[in-house]
Order: sequence, then structure tokens, then C-alpha cells
Amino acid sequence: MLYTDRHIHFQPHSLMTPLPRPHISSLQDLRAAAARRRPALLGSLIFDFDYTLARPRTPLADQWQEGARTAQSYLESQGLELFPDFWEQILEARRFAQQKSEEEEEEHIANDTMSFLLQFCGYPASKMDEQVLTTSVDLLYAPEMTGWELLPGVTDTLITLQNMGLKLAIIANHPCDRAFQRTIDYLQLRRHFSVVLCSASFEWRKPRPEIFEQVLRQWKLYPYEVAVVGDSLQEDIAGGLQLGAMTLRAQVAAADAQTTYNNERAEARITPDASFETWPALVDLIRPWM
Repeated sequence: MLYTDRHIHFQPHSLMTPLPRPHISSLQDLRAAAARRRPALLGSLIFDFDYTLARPRTPLADQWQEGARTAQSYLESQGLELFPDFWEQILEARRFAQQKSEEEEEEHIANDTMSFLLQFCGYPASKMDEQVLTTSVDLLYAPEMTGWELLPGVTDTLITLQNMGLKLAIIANHPCDRAFQRTIDYLQLRRHFSVVLCSASFEWRKPRPEIFEQVLRQWKLYPYEVAVVGDSLQEDIAGGLQLGAMTLRAQVAAADAQTTYNNERAEARITPDASFETWPALVDLIRPWM
């Protein structure tokens, strides 16, 4: 399927013939003019998180390794007998789960991945304390909860967008909702967004349109009233195109190696409505759509 096929085309107001200014001399005239007023084309923005709003403060590989070692130490402190290199197996299982999630477009939840791995050490789910399992996963992701920083200009831009009357949401592919929500709170992003979702909450992953539809139903908006903003052509832009929304590719930070590779392969078949390289440029892009 080629995602460049569009059935809805948008024309910025600046390119349209200006409407004649109505003559208003009474309350009835004012009401009639209001009824004829052209509605805004854009009502909301749905953002990706990683490499769109934020970037890692330290290499993600280091954060993953720190979390895996801490998780193994905790599990052993709870009496579990594990292989000496169990932390490396945690990393391998996490990478495998991520790959399968991307292929199937359904999220493999972090707790399930850890539980599956522990079965090979003789601890099936029926014998595993659920709280111990959950805590080990929390420790696995702990370095990442505080390991991200906002990209320059993000906060000011989000405030501007809110002042423009736009509804804002975050939808991210992430296998652990607890960790992701804590990251959002650590970065103080929640005050800007009325909806913050990740794939672990619904099992669907971007580009599946179902995860975007959760937000549209809550806001009671149609797809053509929404713009999807993200750095990944295969996940964010393709998802927005399948939904029928406007799409804006964020090129404000260097993406991780896998996303960069995927974008290079997808550029010939997935085309966003527009791209931007700085946050002020995003505001300039969407003003005509308002």
C-alpha cells in the first residue's frame, strides 16, 4: 500500500480568495455572520515522543544496560537463582520483543516479556510474585524515566499552540505504560497535553489507526481536523496517512539508528504533508491551517 495516496487535500487560507467582509448592523446580522464563518481546518495535534519532543541525555544502550543489571540484582535479592549473565538475556529479550512488536504492530508488554524470560530460570507465572515481577520491570526502565531531556524550544512552542486553541496529545510506542507516564511527569509535559497514551495501554502500535482513534473519539473530532507530528515515516507519518489526518514530519533531532534506517527506506513511498526542522517553523506551518 502506498501511503502517498490522499483522499483529502488541504489548501492554506492564505492561498484562498478572501471572503467579503459581511455588513453587520444588528444582532441578527452578527448571528448570521457567525453561522457563515469558515471553521478552522485544524483542531488538534498528536505528537510522537522520542526524537520529536525529547532526546536521551545519555546513550540509550547505557540506560538499557544499567536497568537490566539493576533488575537482575533486585530479583536475586528476592531469592531467585538466575544465570550470571541474566541481565544480558533481559536485553536480548527486550530487543526481540521490540522487533516482534514492530513486525506485528501489536505491543508486547514489558511485564509479559520479563515473565516469559523468567520461565527459563524455573519461575513460571504461577510461581512468580506479581509485585516482584512488576518491581523488576520498573527497575529495568528506571534509568529511562529520568534519562530524557526536552528538545530546545519545545516548551515555548507547546505554550504557543495551547494559546492558539489547539488540543494536544502524545501517542508513543512503548512497552511499559508506567515507565512512560513517569517520564512524561519527570519532563513536566503533562500540563501541556490533555491526552497521553502509549501502545502498552491498548496493545496496538503505530501505525495502526486504532490507537489514534482513541484520541479522536475522546475529542469528538474527525481525522481531517487532526495533524500527526513525528519523526518516524513508518510509524507516525504512515499512521497519520492511514487515519486520514494531516501529517508533519519532525526533523528537529537526530533519530536513533533504526529509525534513521527505516526512514531512508520509506522516503520513496511515504510522503508527509510537510516537514519542519525547528519548533518555531512548526507554528508557522500550521497557522494557515487555523
